[in-house]
Amino acid sequence: MSHSSSEAIERDDAPITAHTDIHPDRSLLAESVTINRPAAELYDFWRDPANLVQVMENVTSIEQIDARRSLWTVKAPAGNEVSWESVITEEVPGREIYWQSAEGSEIQNRGRIEFRDAGARGTVVRAVIAYAPPGGKVGQFIAKLFQREPRIQARRDLHRFKQLMEAGEIATSARTSAQREERDEDQYATMNREQPA
Repeated sequence: MSHSSSEAIERDDAPITAHTDIHPDRSLLAESVTINRPAAELYDFWRDPANLVQVMENVTSIEQIDARRSLWTVKAPAGNEVSWESVITEEVPGREIYWQSAEGSEIQNRGRIEFRDAGARGTVVRAVIAYAPPGGKVGQFIAKLFQREPRIQARRDLHRFKQLMEAGEIATSARTSAQREERDEDQYATMNREQPA
């Protein structure tokens, strides 16, 4: 797709694992899952940022700015949140979406999601992400402690995506922490109402 010069963001043609602007202090991850659905259906779901809040456990909101840009807000360790603007830099309809954070974003990241036909098995969905963890290596270690590290989360989110697309819902064991907390609060309130005075 062509973009106007004000919207265009340069993208290296090398595979993301060999990008010249992937700095040594950035982490690189790749995760994949096979989903028994057609690639075009999975691509269409993923291309609409509003859908992603359903499958990405740590994403609290995604506000679409325009057809290529959106503002992402995610949970961070110690009850914090971080936000950044994400820009779709290239896409191959039904097959691939490339993105990167806008210049000056709090979280620097770039990546791609691929949807590859796997015949009778469905589609292999592969996410490749390069990111600079906030706070460098110390921030990455703290994120791991709080299970907010992107590698762990990417694996979980792809499996949640698989559940939603194949079964139409996400299994209760894969509920978000907010959903679990809400359920626990409801159960606690019910128990308190049932206690004799």
